[in-house]
Amino acid sequence: MSDASINLPSKSGDPTWEAAYLLPPQGQWTEQDFFKFHTNRMAELVDGSLEVLPMPTWLHQLIVDFLVMSIKSHLSDSGIGGIVLFAPLPTKLFPGTIREPDVLFVSPENIPRDPKSYPKKLDFVMEVVSDGAEAHERDYQAKRIDYAKAGIAEYWIVDPEERLITVLGLQGNAYITLGEYGSGEVAEGQYWKGFTISVDQVFSIGG
Repeated sequence: MSDASINLPSKSGDPTWEAAYLLPPQGQWTEQDFFKFHTNRMAELVDGSLEVLPMPTWLHQLIVDFLVMSIKSHLSDSGIGGIVLFAPLPTKLFPGTIREPDVLFVSPENIPRDPKSYPKKLDFVMEVVSDGAEAHERDYQAKRIDYAKAGIAEYWIVDPEERLITVLGLQGNAYITLGEYGSGEVAEGQYWKGFTISVDQVFSIGG
């Protein structure tokens, strides 16, 4: 498409090119631009570029709820402090990159002092993989790199399509695989002693 054609008014059925001119070019988004856009869309900021996320499905949210409740129950039983939350909650990992983990844990020392602000340091995260190759690449590859760079101690990838839970632990500046758990197995990591999740129980949610 030529530059001249996109300067013309949008026609019915075309993308709203005029609205695009109101947004920064990819690679030039600031954190302030991102938060203005984020008010009504699920999105992440990655190296100064905007990534619009797929809206979660009913099954996705059921799994997220189960994971959050499982962590909360373990923390309560073990007397462990900190806060477990779920997306949407934008978190600045490092300059130019803001991610939204499906499930996140913030230890007491990293809880934001201002409740109207956002966390700047996460200790544990989980992602429930959405449908499609793009979502798969984002959770298995791109976020693995970003979460390690941000120093997040443990990262769980919960994949309904593969019926697999992958547990990654931070070693130096990168993650190593602590375990891959499939049907009939119980997933466990190292961040919390005694915290386990039945793979079959997770993926039986929603029928």
